[in-house]
Amino acid sequence: MGWLDSLIRRDKPADDLARADQAFASGNFDVALALWEPLARAGVASAQSNIGACFAEGLGVEKDPELAVRWLSLAAEGGDPVGERSLAMALFKGIGIAANAQRAVDLFRRAAEQGDGPAQDMLSWLLLEGDVIAADPEESRRWALAAAAKGIGAAMNRLGMIYHNALGVERDAAIAADWWRQGAAAGDADAQSMYGAALHLGRGVDKDSVAALAWLLLGRRGGSILAAAFIPQALAVLSPDEVLDARRRALEKTPDSFP
Repeated sequence: MGWLDSLIRRDKPADDLARADQAFASGNFDVALALWEPLARAGVASAQSNIGACFAEGLGVEKDPELAVRWLSLAAEGGDPVGERSLAMALFKGIGIAANAQRAVDLFRRAAEQGDGPAQDMLSWLLLEGDVIAADPEESRRWALAAAAKGIGAAMNRLGMIYHNALGVERDAAIAADWWRQGAAAGDADAQSMYGAALHLGRGVDKDSVAALAWLLLGRRGGSILAAAFIPQALAVLSPDEVLDARRRALEKTPDSFP
């Protein structure tokens, strides 16, 4: 996991940190925890964040949301962006701590400003929804662009929606379709569904009914509810052989089968 690379080295040999990273990546959570614990108790914020994540998810220890919050709070106090974002999510959902949406937003923003991609994506979503904080499509787009630059498919999908619905920008079907294409390639199920719809309708991209159905099927398989409205339409315009081709592409996830 890339964020483990940010572990602060304070009076601890680099090989210990590398071993913790390798152990965690290999699923040896108890070994990783044993290596992180002295660092965390010495005040290393990223190690505190890692231990908090283990308690939150039950990795190598019994799941304990309240204990997770204690470690994540220490990490957030130390300025670790992953700790800030993880604590923000606990506050947002009320897991292990009383829900506090406004404090969650503040922590998401702190983490986002430090370059944490998932926090940037979450802050973008909150700014677009406007339920917790005032809607600001322009700022939402800026954070989505930052998250998309880190490869986060959900942010790419949101950018497609922003251009499709003209939220703080001029409507541009081609830009919307291109963002959905990028999000689809990154594995975001909603982006796969929306790109499939764009291909089916020929909106912002050349029409390709076979590829459209393949992307829609991938989106549905990934849990997107957006595909359901378009799959019957896509099926209606294809021959049986084309439907089989689309199903094969979706099943095999063959990249060169898609535009």
